[in-house]
Amino acid sequence: MTRLPPLNALRAFEVTGRRLTFRAAAEELGVTQGAVAQQVRQLEAHLGMPLFERLPRGLALTQAGRGYHAQISTAFDGMRRATADLIPEPGEVRVSVTPTFAAKWLIPNLPGFSTCHPDIDLQILATEKVSSFHGDGIDLAIRQGRPPFGAALHAIRLFPSDNVAVAAPSLLQGRTVPLDPDQIARLPKLHDAHDLWPAFLRHLGIADQSGHGLRLSQTTLAVDAALSGQGIALVSRFLVARDIASGHLRQVTPHVMRGDNDFYLLAQRDSRRNPTIEAVISWFTSQAEPQI
Repeated sequence: MTRLPPLNALRAFEVTGRRLTFRAAAEELGVTQGAVAQQVRQLEAHLGMPLFERLPRGLALTQAGRGYHAQISTAFDGMRRATADLIPEPGEVRVSVTPTFAAKWLIPNLPGFSTCHPDIDLQILATEKVSSFHGDGIDLAIRQGRPPFGAALHAIRLFPSDNVAVAAPSLLQGRTVPLDPDQIARLPKLHDAHDLWPAFLRHLGIADQSGHGLRLSQTTLAVDAALSGQGIALVSRFLVARDIASGHLRQVTPHVMRGDNDFYLLAQRDSRRNPTIEAVISWFTSQAEPQI
């Protein structure tokens, strides 16, 4: 196994390779110029090759030094990221949410959070994949599901999965809302990955037309398509409450289809001892719809 050079020498090389003078590297590291030069010489002796060309007005990496510096810099960047994930900066909380929740609820409500907690920086990780609290370095997650979520997790229900059919006023021109089943049957449907239309249509007594209409991978895309008048979207009501209130979307039928998977805020049980994380949890809880 190849013996690694001393870490201090590698650190001196990484900084010197960026600054290209021993004086500038010494200022960044808080040591003397002679100490940096000595560490670099020790590294070159350990490797048995020069890493820098000594020039009258500074340094230049040799060809071998350039390749080695790129890899050493990547290694130090990885250590910085790993440390930041392990020990987050004070006042920062990382929240994993789905892209739809981020776009249709969280971002529009962030000004309210900032007003309540100007000293807390939320870092939003928008992803469809299941996030790992340890692997992804997150503090909180918001996902659709149903309890139990595991003994190590604390779950708080935020919003019910009450699905409603919505469309833009431009699509509904000349029609009286609420629409009757025949009108709903004739209008184009916008499908997302949840594929809720077949059950919704059956409840209204409409023949299953789930094979027709635009198909999109995310609910946020279906909502955007509905806003542009391309069809009727079927979506959790809280995600389009602002659009309905502003008149950009209309609920085309009073029927609400209750889903099996509500929206929950998930936190590691021991994380609630962190006052910053607890403050974020309390804010989300204050926005939750009461359970009936």
